[in-house]
Amino acid sequence: MAEITAQMVKDLRERTNAGMMDCKKALAESGGDFEKAAEWLRKKGISKAEGKAGRVAAEGIVTSYIHGGRIGVIVEVNCETDFVARNPDFQDLAKEVAMQIAAANPKFVRREEVPTEAMDKEKEIQRELLKQQGKPEAMLEKILVGKMEKYYEGVCLVDQLWVKDDKKKVGEMINERAAKIGEKVSVRRFVRYEVGEGIEKKKDDLAAEVAKTLGQA
Repeated sequence: MAEITAQMVKDLRERTNAGMMDCKKALAESGGDFEKAAEWLRKKGISKAEGKAGRVAAEGIVTSYIHGGRIGVIVEVNCETDFVARNPDFQDLAKEVAMQIAAANPKFVRREEVPTEAMDKEKEIQRELLKQQGKPEAMLEKILVGKMEKYYEGVCLVDQLWVKDDKKKVGEMINERAAKIGEKVSVRRFVRYEVGEGIEKKKDDLAAEVAKTLGQA
């Protein structure tokens, strides 16, 4: 059997929008043949979202999720048609996204929304930490790339690990669901409220509590 490399998985994922594990399985099933792997994904209905990036998703729903009366989320999830907006699978996806936001408390939908000032500040902090750890100056920028990826994973919704399956990211989960639904699906915006947020008090880790609850669901 041909060796399945990380680069092969990455290339197939970028072409098909399928999840990392699906791409790896497709390559394994096809003996490492890229075209056969892409065809395998299409037959399984996993890569139907391919080519939809240029379409306009202006329909959709606004949904909400309340956890224990203490954390509340309102999120807008878009699709291409009103017909799909009424589809139970699409509505379930929107609810999953709202629950993810409640549990993992992202600050942005995607990394393109992160302000330059915030990125520069994070880089400055990580660079200083690396210097304190004695990392070689010549290696700092390379190491920072990985550090920033972890930063995005923490603050950007689509880069976060899905609370119900930490082997895939939220963006991968959305793409997989979009492939089955057959339309472009995107998260436009959200707001998250937490009781007492911004008030100085003893802080309970509500986000961890929600994540644990969802992970057991």
